[in-house]
Amino acid sequence: MRTVSSTLIVLMLVATAAIAQPTYKPAAGRTLLRAGRVLDVHTGKETPGETVIISADRIVALAPTSATPAGPGDRVVDLTAYTVMPGLIDVHTHLTMANNFDPYFELTMTPGKEAIIGVENAKTTLEAGFTSVRNVGADGFTDVALRDEINEGHIPGPHMLVSGPPLGITGGHMDENLLPEQYHVQGEGVADGIPAVQHMVRTNIKYGADLIKIGASGGVLSKGDDPQASQYTLEEMQAIVADAHRLGRKVAAHAHGAQAILWASEAGVDSIEHGSYMDEADIAMMLKHGTYFVPTAYLIDWMQQYGHLSPLYAQKMKDVSAVEKQNAIRAIKAGVKVACGTDAAVYPHGLNAHELDVYVNQFGMTPLAALQTATLNAVDLMGWTDKTGSLEPGKWADVIAVKGDPLADIRILQHVPFVMKSGVIYKDEAQPAAVDTMVASTPSATESNPTENSF
Repeated sequence: MRTVSSTLIVLMLVATAAIAQPTYKPAAGRTLLRAGRVLDVHTGKETPGETVIISADRIVALAPTSATPAGPGDRVVDLTAYTVMPGLIDVHTHLTMANNFDPYFELTMTPGKEAIIGVENAKTTLEAGFTSVRNVGADGFTDVALRDEINEGHIPGPHMLVSGPPLGITGGHMDENLLPEQYHVQGEGVADGIPAVQHMVRTNIKYGADLIKIGASGGVLSKGDDPQASQYTLEEMQAIVADAHRLGRKVAAHAHGAQAILWASEAGVDSIEHGSYMDEADIAMMLKHGTYFVPTAYLIDWMQQYGHLSPLYAQKMKDVSAVEKQNAIRAIKAGVKVACGTDAAVYPHGLNAHELDVYVNQFGMTPLAALQTATLNAVDLMGWTDKTGSLEPGKWADVIAVKGDPLADIRILQHVPFVMKSGVIYKDEAQPAAVDTMVASTPSATESNPTENSF
């Protein structure tokens, strides 16, 4: 009886917590964002004196402020001192990872710690102006849980597409190589051979993955492998892509080495991440297949200035850093499609917009082209063109505002004073009291019982 009573008490506590669970919700009625100017990322046109009209989580219209009077119940947000634009997008993050690559720290990481780290990093990333991300690699499906809790409105964070554990070969970049043989430990996504990789793709999808991440080559922040060496074979990657695409998922390939980039692109992956040793044959294959390139370039600058890596990784980082940017410039000049991805976690989360500075001031992109990598190109890669990436009627109300003109100085985006995601204001430095707080959501009586690796 004591056991039954204890169980009932626990269930009652869970029920009470569920009933009182606060959620982030858009304001009732319309929200009118009075912009100093609105940036169209399609054309670069900046329209002064425009209002973004929002209802619930969607943009309803954009109209001249002079022709858009506030009605009863409307919420008016004064952004007349700002440039208003769509929220930014990062297609290569690791929100559940910390910026610490000490081998002992890595060995003591647990899914519980990853989940807690993810909550903090999701908030930091959102407040940096990144309203959508792809999370490409997390142990224990912690990124699936993080995505779901954000979607439920329980915690602040960006819209997420998540991969779960990345696929890789035995002893490769995605394996656990720090412990000796006697412990018999391997990475969660390790799979060798065509039947095994097919099974792993299906397993990841079973447990909630939106996309598949694979290790096509060796990596930098892993013991004992070579970034220039291909890991999965062409045939294994073809099997991965065939299953993923048939099941409605895209494939992101971690690939530093030239052979790995070539095979991954030939196999039909949707994006090449890093691309450090990319050569002319790789570029031609990526152009042929329309493969996206995700440079993750700012991490090189950050590591050179602030990084203190273990000797296990330091020389590999030095070698990759010596070639990656010059090859990225060649690919961009050749017309390879680029989507903004940062590998945030290799450097601190929240610095994501520094990637765009590299694209403009080192790679030679125009500010508009750089912005498009983090908006239009990013949503094209994600398959979210109808959801976000630009300020248009019917899309999510994912909006940021910055002082000054990002088309004149891309570095302005490194500090974002105003962030709205899906109609909820998460940051407003000019009017802190206007930030939407968590509102308790209590089910009605008719509702069901509430008890019921990287670089």
